[in-house]
Amino acid sequence: MITVTIKKEQDHFTSIQISGHAMYADYGKDIVCSAVSSIAITTVNAILALSLNSISYQVNDQGLLIEITKQDETTEILLGNMIAMLKELEQKYPKNIKVR
Repeated sequence: MITVTIKKEQDHFTSIQISGHAMYADYGKDIVCSAVSSIAITTVNAILALSLNSISYQVNDQGLLIEITKQDETTEILLGNMIAMLKELEQKYPKNIKVR
């Protein structure tokens, strides 16, 4: 299962960790994993293009960690949109992704 862990302080995102495996289908054919990856990568790239210093991120064996280094409206909106899309996936694939 993919787990998305959201941390907030005073209604602002501070970090988002995405880890695990969807296990929906075989490697290379897993549409849930593909969707999560696409949503996350698109969001990170958009934030970096619009507000370069507002996040830092790491990709490793545990997954993706996004840390918010500067609060701004653009970053909040894009991260909120990412979370909304991941929650939609969670509703459709509750055995494969959990957003908390």
